[in-house]
Amino acid sequence: MFPRVSMRRRSAEVSPTEPMEKGNGKNQTNRICLLVALSLFFWALLLYFHFVVLGTSNIDKQLQLQPSYAQSQPSSVSLRVDKFPIEPHAAPSKPPPKEPLVTIDKPILPPAPVANSSSTFKPPRIVESGKKQEFSFIRALKTVDNKSDPCGGKYIYVHNLPSKFNEDMLRDCKKLSLWTNMCKFTTNAGLGPPLENVEGVFSDEGWYATNQFAVDVIFSNRMKQYKCLTNDSSLAAAIFVPFYAGFDIARYLWGYNISRRDAASLELVDWLMKRPEWDIMRGKDHFLVAGRITWDFRRLSEEETDWGNKLLFLPAAKNMSMLVVESSPWNANDFGIPYPTYFHPAKDSEVFEWQDRMRNLERKWLFSFAGAPRPDNPKSIRGQIIDQCRNSNVGKLLECDFGESKCHAPSSIMQMFQSSLFCLQPQGDSYTRRSAFDSMLAGCIPVFFHPGSAYTQYTWHLPKNYTTYSVFIPEDDVRKRNISIEERLLQIPAEQVKIMRENVINLIPRLIYADPRSELETQKDAFDVSVQAVIDKVTRLRKNMIEGRTEYDYFVEENSWKYALLEEGQREAGGHVWDPFFSKPKPGEDGSSDGNGGTTISADAAKNSWKSEQRDKTQ
Repeated sequence: MFPRVSMRRRSAEVSPTEPMEKGNGKNQTNRICLLVALSLFFWALLLYFHFVVLGTSNIDKQLQLQPSYAQSQPSSVSLRVDKFPIEPHAAPSKPPPKEPLVTIDKPILPPAPVANSSSTFKPPRIVESGKKQEFSFIRALKTVDNKSDPCGGKYIYVHNLPSKFNEDMLRDCKKLSLWTNMCKFTTNAGLGPPLENVEGVFSDEGWYATNQFAVDVIFSNRMKQYKCLTNDSSLAAAIFVPFYAGFDIARYLWGYNISRRDAASLELVDWLMKRPEWDIMRGKDHFLVAGRITWDFRRLSEEETDWGNKLLFLPAAKNMSMLVVESSPWNANDFGIPYPTYFHPAKDSEVFEWQDRMRNLERKWLFSFAGAPRPDNPKSIRGQIIDQCRNSNVGKLLECDFGESKCHAPSSIMQMFQSSLFCLQPQGDSYTRRSAFDSMLAGCIPVFFHPGSAYTQYTWHLPKNYTTYSVFIPEDDVRKRNISIEERLLQIPAEQVKIMRENVINLIPRLIYADPRSELETQKDAFDVSVQAVIDKVTRLRKNMIEGRTEYDYFVEENSWKYALLEEGQREAGGHVWDPFFSKPKPGEDGSSDGNGGTTISADAAKNSWKSEQRDKTQ
């Protein structure tokens, strides 16, 4: 029994000590947890002090930085959208070495991609906040989210240019044109002298003898009335450059060397590139207006005999958007806007009254044409059109040559258009004509013979489906097949003609420029449409940069005319039925025209357009 008793005692002695041992272990664990928590708190406090307190000033600066896009990396984001080309990049054989971090005050973008560039500049690597890159235009993009701000996403910043780039030209207005005294045409904010409604062709108010090349000053004055101007460029959806580019080149096209023709353009881009606003996107958010055809700004060489200046070929200008009355189908930095008409309403009611009047007119002519032949251009179909007008009992002709003054009288032109169902609009000295807009203002259905006369030009202002408001007859149908225009138009059912005319009349507000001294309340004029299109283009570019994508796949700049015709969601432009119209002559070939209905493409087109100005000097 002794051993059993001994065991019981041992059990009795040991059992009271077990809870004590367990209690001691628990206290030890609590101490360790406390020490770990204190250590973590210490390191968290240290990291907070280092990255937040000490790093605040640097982070604030870095939020304004643009990301670096190394040209050697295939994943680089192209900055070219809409009509901007995507330049191919060669895939590197191995990852490029990391560049040192830098802290700078100005935003960084890679230099504008230009042909034959020898620049070796490599932008510094940008410090990123977490994984998301920050852009200096983020603030501008976020304004659209402020539903209480009617200007959210619509702000425009206007550069305050030295007066030599705009107002000084108007003070010396007698030198703006070799053929025409432009002083009277720059009055009334660029609208010109008022037109009297003696023959009852116009309405009583809102009509002016506007020069077809006056868009520079009209647009700039209209911008002064824009409701969403801002002095804070960080809020701007786009940046306007009020340079009178058309007036500038018009002064020096005849009898001046290329240094003189290029001088103002070079000074302008030098001034712009020194501005902090330029650094936001290297000028890709900038736009300017020139009331002339694009060929006046696309001199192809440094030969003194070559035409125009080289504004649109300057590297900085390739980044900007230039709005011209005729754009190039093969280049990505210009966009077509309407020629000015004679009608510049100050109120919505003036627009509505005019539209109602055009709906109720009796139109006794099936078709009409106002223009002169082009005997020096064997590809021109104007001679055949004039012959068909003369030989038709339902066609009306207003010949415009040196001896025919009626063609230069606005009342005579508008009266004929108001009396016609269809208005023939063949190419002039270049693709486009002011007459097309005068005719649509009169409620006359335009008949085009080349897609470059309207369909690929004014994609911001005209419907993509051109059959809803116009008739297209390919030039070769007239030139080679000698079709009857009269018979072709008579095939269109009367009900369809009525619908097309109504569509044309409904387009009138977006094809005219309202009086720059006022603003329409409910109607969007050509200015409003153009500004919104620029804002949309810049906004898409910014969003694509943030998302690291491009607008199109395999962008080819020579096919730039195709991209505005793509359906939503399409990212690549393939073959098109209009390709023959835009087959660009190869070097050494005759550039006056191609064999498929093309037209003069640069100096010849621009030079010939001056003949029209010379004819207009009697206006």
